[in-house]
Amino acid sequence: MKQRIITGVIAAVLFIGITLYGSWPFSILILLLAGIGMYELLRMKGMQRSFIGLIGYGLAIVLALQDSWMDVLAPFTKTDAIILAVLLLLVVTVVKKNETDYNHISFILFSSIYVGFGFYYLVETRILEDGIQLLFFILFMIWATDSGAYFVGKSMGKRKLWPVISPNKTIEGAVGGIFFSIVVAIICYVTSFVDLSLITILIISVLVGVFGQIGDLAESAFKRIYHVKDSGVLLPGHGGILDRLDSALFVLPLLHVLHLLG
Repeated sequence: MKQRIITGVIAAVLFIGITLYGSWPFSILILLLAGIGMYELLRMKGMQRSFIGLIGYGLAIVLALQDSWMDVLAPFTKTDAIILAVLLLLVVTVVKKNETDYNHISFILFSSIYVGFGFYYLVETRILEDGIQLLFFILFMIWATDSGAYFVGKSMGKRKLWPVISPNKTIEGAVGGIFFSIVVAIICYVTSFVDLSLITILIISVLVGVFGQIGDLAESAFKRIYHVKDSGVLLPGHGGILDRLDSALFVLPLLHVLHLLG
């Protein structure tokens, strides 16, 4: 527990500090986290040092690039990058004489898109006009959802939510997580922490409460499939980068696709 607390405090101070500063240090941090997140997924599959794994790293980083950097650093679009990656992976299946199959290349593509765009929308949220407030608004609700689900589940949980994937999660805990997300959202509205209408805030809070937990379950499903306890070991007592950011990587793209963050 002591190690978990120390790691959590240090990681929180660094992340919050760099996020508040913004600019290129935040963008570099996000690219670094995207690379680590991709490594964690590839390690689950045992492909972290493979040639197609390198393609995966490259695609994830390109997809995580903010648009202004993309315009300067890359002579192609993100759609071009995905198409190029698909063609390269298909070439590998030929050269490797089917030692690399569609299962492998599908994993690479899916992982790259999941990680790359997930971290991309972290940056996109931060660079909005009220980006600092909006990003922490979402993170506060995610943290509240996690805490609410844990404490309500511990004290009142009886009915299992999805035991095959995560045996400790309960329906009562999931409802508690959504409730805590709504409470935090209302507090942010009352204190004018974010400049959004009440109805928008309530919609976002429910989406965060529901889909933040689905993002967590999706990450748990990965770990169950590949028989690992944590996605990584970078954060002692907490696991890996994906263990800490799985909800954000699910929620932020959804909110942007639904145009709820501006």
